[in-house]
Amino acid sequence: MKARKSIKTAPANRTIGPPLSPLDLLLPYQRTWSLDASRFKIGVWARQTGKSFTSAEEAVENSLVDPGPGWVCLSAGERQALEWLAKAKDWAEAFRLAVETYAEDRAASEALLKSAEIRFQNGARIIAIPANPSTARGYSMNVILDEFAYHEKPDEIWAAMFPSIANPLAGTFMQRVRSLYAGEPTDATRELKIRVVSTFNGRDNKFFELWDRREQNGFSGHLVDIQRAVQDGLPADVELLRAGLDDPDAWAQEFECHPIDTSNVLLPYDLIALAESADATESAGDDFFEVRGNPVFCGIDFGRSNDPTVCWTLERIGDLLWTREILVLHGVETPDQVNILRRRINRANRVCVDYTGPGIGFGDYLRREFGAYDPEAHEFGKIELCTFTVRFKRELFPTLRRQFTAPTRLRIPIARAVREDLHAMQQVLNNGEYNYWAPRTRLGHSDRCTALALGARAAGALRTPYSAVLI
Repeated sequence: MKARKSIKTAPANRTIGPPLSPLDLLLPYQRTWSLDASRFKIGVWARQTGKSFTSAEEAVENSLVDPGPGWVCLSAGERQALEWLAKAKDWAEAFRLAVETYAEDRAASEALLKSAEIRFQNGARIIAIPANPSTARGYSMNVILDEFAYHEKPDEIWAAMFPSIANPLAGTFMQRVRSLYAGEPTDATRELKIRVVSTFNGRDNKFFELWDRREQNGFSGHLVDIQRAVQDGLPADVELLRAGLDDPDAWAQEFECHPIDTSNVLLPYDLIALAESADATESAGDDFFEVRGNPVFCGIDFGRSNDPTVCWTLERIGDLLWTREILVLHGVETPDQVNILRRRINRANRVCVDYTGPGIGFGDYLRREFGAYDPEAHEFGKIELCTFTVRFKRELFPTLRRQFTAPTRLRIPIARAVREDLHAMQQVLNNGEYNYWAPRTRLGHSDRCTALALGARAAGALRTPYSAVLI
């Protein structure tokens, strides 16, 4: 591992007094990464240990001392790209590096982000983009692949991106111009850097291959599991996290850095785009739930404290299901949720409700008021209570995916939050068994995707047997 000089002015083990440099705010494992000046660097980090925070710090600090070719960060999706760039702006403020401009490139206000860029007064640039093979081309800059294991088509992204950093003259033009006018040699060259960092996402992907062959390929490797992070000062309650996740396979991969066998995105961006329509809406008009008309169906994914409740309302017109409302309730008490949802359920022909964990009590409220839908028990009310067993998820999510494939039977709003939530759901395979789950973020747990899947089920979409073919 090649160490670089740091602009930090305080010793790493100083424990008293105010920080003398922003770098003093890094935990030891984060500082180790930051100070590693290797040209090729790869890290496997557990969730919530500061991967993006630390990689953004290096990009900003490098921009401060060497405006040079700049940095481009390729993230797994739009939300991740913008969050990473927000961390870079925070670090710029910490280092007192003035941001001159900030710009986002989109075809329309709610269209998928093409790129976002901050430019500093010293001429340095940092760009963040949602990764795909086409956007990975053409950037002769230092590269960060953020959450690379979760990129779509990572092999194609790697093949498109890697040649761009091989140009030894990248980012040296102005340096050569200045040398020319100063009468100095103009043969300046530069070695561009690659930083690859992610949590594992199965074994059958480019990130795992790079990690597995890191030494042969000349990468400096860093592994940070949750235990290492806590030992180094991360203020996390390991047992509380484990209990809250309540999934041994996800815990092993997400926090202990033991990869499962493989994983795939349930709904890639190009598949989601097939269903997007300007005529689908996130908010229904005041009279929509009061006037009888076409059949209406709701899917409700219940949340109380950590995650929101999402009620996704679909209207059937012909053979299409149109999104009319995506109601998101954050931190609302259960009785109040029932009051808010009552008019929607009254209007609906059928409702599928998450009946798992804390959703059991919520479902009992609704079943008592609106009646249960359970043909095997000869009950034909409105509410189908859905317990999220592995078997049930193997039926629910492949059915949803088929609604997106051509000819697309769903219409959803053109909205960033919706798109990112749908894109987050994963199909995972471990020890020959497959399941569905999404990484938990501060915004939720792919709750809109689950609510939509329940809504499509309520609409009577063709049921998929639990032995469905993998994606």
